[in-house]
Amino acid sequence: MRILHTSDWHLGQHFMGKSREAEHQAFCAWLVEQVREQAVDAVIIAGDVFDTGAPPSYAREQYNRFIVELRDTGARLVVLGGNHDSVAMLEESRDLLACLDTQVIAAVGTDLERQLLVLPQRDGQPGAILCAIPFIRPRDVLTSQAGQSAQDKQLALQQAIQTHYRELFERAEAEREKLGRHLPIIATGHLTTVGASASESVREIYVGTLEAFPTSAFPAADYIALGHIHRPQKVGGLEHIRYCGSPIALSFDEATQGKEVLLVDLDDSGLRGVTALPVPRFQPLKSVSGSLAELPAELARVAREGSAEQPVWLEVLVHTDDYLTDIQLRVEKLCEDLPVIVLRTRRERGTAQAALFSEAKETLDELSPEDVFRQRLDAEDLEAPLRERLTGLYRQVVAELQEELP
Repeated sequence: MRILHTSDWHLGQHFMGKSREAEHQAFCAWLVEQVREQAVDAVIIAGDVFDTGAPPSYAREQYNRFIVELRDTGARLVVLGGNHDSVAMLEESRDLLACLDTQVIAAVGTDLERQLLVLPQRDGQPGAILCAIPFIRPRDVLTSQAGQSAQDKQLALQQAIQTHYRELFERAEAEREKLGRHLPIIATGHLTTVGASASESVREIYVGTLEAFPTSAFPAADYIALGHIHRPQKVGGLEHIRYCGSPIALSFDEATQGKEVLLVDLDDSGLRGVTALPVPRFQPLKSVSGSLAELPAELARVAREGSAEQPVWLEVLVHTDDYLTDIQLRVEKLCEDLPVIVLRTRRERGTAQAALFSEAKETLDELSPEDVFRQRLDAEDLEAPLRERLTGLYRQVVAELQEELP
């Protein structure tokens, strides 16, 4: 049985005013070709198919076109909902897409049977059992109780998620017994695990309740396909618990990462191996830094990767000369006649107050509420205990407000 594990496409993303439509279209075409060449039996998208709950029409069209083109390869598709995805939007076409060999699991709901899938090989024989677990929203597995502290809520959510995994895994084992074969069991997830290395485009999804899920709390599945973290990595160094990462760089700090999807080979003895397929870079994305005297050489270096048809998207960090008031105009002047487009110019300032306004995430549409709160704390000279107490109170208030949302 050969699985292709991918996640965090974020179709419809606008990156500092730039559409990612062309990149996503190129990626989808490349992925379909890989599925065909590698004789993949099933593709798993482990959450965050879309960037927002109300994606633009072209992003929905990309999604539907990919499903149709993938079906022609003979591979099955399983789509899991992520924290960015709208449950209602994913589920509106669930029954229709089932006719195209696509299973959509948008939320955990109450019916565990819907999350238990037997994945067939290309010859139609059962190849693996899938515990298809999407992003778990606290309200789906918890009942709010008055008087709980933030720590109590964190523990309760962790235990509820662990229980959900355990119960579904036990059903998978029972299904395996019923089929009379020692089929491999795969589980999915869309969450942060302990020790996972994130990037600036990853937002905290359990604000105030769960910081990270411990690896030891996962069931003994043969492979666990995770989404949400954009940097590809093994979890705790374990071969069978993996984040595949996002297929394109979704922030400047991801620009130097190698992007990949994972080929996962399994048989009745379990996991046979995991092979990373590097994803081509469809849009040059670079971050450069230096003084105004140093930047011309840096800009010339990165400009060699661009062209008039496909200029490099740039982030420029200016240091030493940060006191100048016309930094942006000077940078734009340096970039004249170069195949580059400057999407963000930043100043490197030394004071905490300046950092509040000039950190990597300067605009409100790039900031999460916790980013704003943390930067505001950075501007104050606070003792560590007071800072920790204020952060805890903030997270508790946010968690309580989230629970009140419909």
